[in-house]
Amino acid sequence: MDSKILIADDDTLVRTAIKKILTMFGHQVVAAESGCEALSLINDDFDVIILDINMPDMDGFETLDKLNQRNIDIPVLFLTGAGSMDYAVKAINLGAYDFLTKPIADLEMFHVKVKRAIEKRQFLRNQQLYKQNLEKEISEKTKELAEKNALLEEYSEHLENATIQIMSSLQAAMEEKDEYTAGHTNRVTEYSMLLAEAAYLSQEDCVTLKRAAQFHDIGKLVIDLSCIQKPGPLTLEEWELIKKHPEIGASIIEPLSFMDKEREIIRHHHEKVDGSGYPDGCTGDELDTLTKIITIADSYDAMTSKRNYRRNLTTVEAVAELRRCSGSQFDQEMVEIFAKVVLSARSLYKQ
Repeated sequence: MDSKILIADDDTLVRTAIKKILTMFGHQVVAAESGCEALSLINDDFDVIILDINMPDMDGFETLDKLNQRNIDIPVLFLTGAGSMDYAVKAINLGAYDFLTKPIADLEMFHVKVKRAIEKRQFLRNQQLYKQNLEKEISEKTKELAEKNALLEEYSEHLENATIQIMSSLQAAMEEKDEYTAGHTNRVTEYSMLLAEAAYLSQEDCVTLKRAAQFHDIGKLVIDLSCIQKPGPLTLEEWELIKKHPEIGASIIEPLSFMDKEREIIRHHHEKVDGSGYPDGCTGDELDTLTKIITIADSYDAMTSKRNYRRNLTTVEAVAELRRCSGSQFDQEMVEIFAKVVLSARSLYKQ
């Protein structure tokens, strides 16, 4: 057994005798004449510390207390000729591992206690090594997981952007087939963002609102173009078909889990605050602010855009219509904010 043991005893004869005994059992021994010297010699290479209790200047208890303060995790055996219970209690409270009595009468028992202390030290070392290896492994796995998560987030972002670009292209292609609806999506998006800014919406809400505005009419992709492009008023059957586009749009968006909020806005962008809208007849309390904003922006653009079966309204006329329907079709607070925005922009344009 190749173990390193530190013994501290002020009695030269005892110190020398114990060193010879331990060396005989195959241990490497370092001897100190006092507790102070032992503290100066101690390092993590030692397996066991043997301390005499009664030493001048710094006794064994004081030495162990200093070792504890330095977090020295090495088993300590007290060497004493006194069998006082007070000594035993004090030693246990300080964390001593065991006692060795002197003079040493039973070498085998002496060595058994030393070997048990060495085994305890080895157990503590293995435990510390396991902890270090576990912490290292956890750190490496955490780093690896973070890197994979970063790549996954980057991939997810690219996939979202690609999906949005494809959908935007499809919708733009649909709108370009009808001169009256060309640019409608861009204008609704622009009006929605102006209102969002004036209403001091959060950045997160603005991102959601912009996406919802960009795809609010995507359900029209699967509706017969003859209805959308019809130069005059729609028949009842055609109108019922057109009214399905919010539901269809929500269904198109449904597989895209990153657009859950946008899907609800798309489904409800033709609802009215009095519950007379479609497809679900939601009331103002059931509609969120983003939906109320798009409803206003969409209606305003429809009123101010040219149609061959009616003239387009001016800004002032459209605002008046929004206000007239405020509280029944549109949210009153959002209408007033929007009115200030578009009327102020009109005034600046005139100047």
